[in-house]
Amino acid sequence: MGDGPDVTAEGSGTIEVGDLTVHRMGFGAMRITGRGVWGDPPSRDEAKAVLRRVVELGVDFIDTADSYGPAVSEDLIAEALHPYPENLVIATKGGLERTGPGEWPSNAHPAHLKEACEGSLRRLRLDQIPVYQLHRPDPQVPFEDSLGAIVELAQQGKVRHIGLSNVTVEQLRAARAMTPIVSVQNRYNVADRRSDDVLDACEREGIAFLPYAPILDLDRNRTLKRIAKQHRADVRQVVLAWLLARSPVMLPIPGTGSVAHLEDNVAAAAIQLADDEVAALSAAA
Repeated sequence: MGDGPDVTAEGSGTIEVGDLTVHRMGFGAMRITGRGVWGDPPSRDEAKAVLRRVVELGVDFIDTADSYGPAVSEDLIAEALHPYPENLVIATKGGLERTGPGEWPSNAHPAHLKEACEGSLRRLRLDQIPVYQLHRPDPQVPFEDSLGAIVELAQQGKVRHIGLSNVTVEQLRAARAMTPIVSVQNRYNVADRRSDDVLDACEREGIAFLPYAPILDLDRNRTLKRIAKQHRADVRQVVLAWLLARSPVMLPIPGTGSVAHLEDNVAAAAIQLADDEVAALSAAA
């Protein structure tokens, strides 16, 4: 599968993220940065071309974070797409710091989160962030204190909806006792389903689930290779199709720094897996 009239996010269907409706095939903007998610990408022009193609393909949900670069991903999104299409939803995150390539120490102190949100607003050229997510609970800070800072930002009108990332069912429950939660972003793919319980909780409550690291090197998965051959598709496309079939609240956010790879990922929205194929992939993990 590749570029053509069928390459569109519309085939993925739609999902409600709070009061916002988006297609279920999103885009993760981590890979438009440099190696180790640090610094500029090899070509800023190519990264911006990817972002513009994202919108052309009907993808209307972009996930980023202040720590991607740091700051680089948010800057590029604004450079490429501002003023934004009316239907585009940008979700960003705060709660991590960057001390070097591949290094992600937590900092979810309230003061840092408020400062991080202000930086994201400035870089993204927004008056209000559509979805602001706590990137990761900080073991050095009470979870309620971190989330409380984001609640304050929402009360001030700087954040429209609140999401979480890297959380347990218990943390999701505690958060929902404090404020409405519209999304959860946890690691999840056909080979790593440790967050099945969190996904199931999101499905019960109608909360969007954003699986990060949705595509892994799965070439040794014989079931996956067989199904991909039957659909004349790449194994990565079948993995994305499986995620869409796994739950109606699933909102995959595959990322890439390549227009060609972006088009291949979005084309996965057109793959309709049979029930027995979905079950076989689930059992093969």
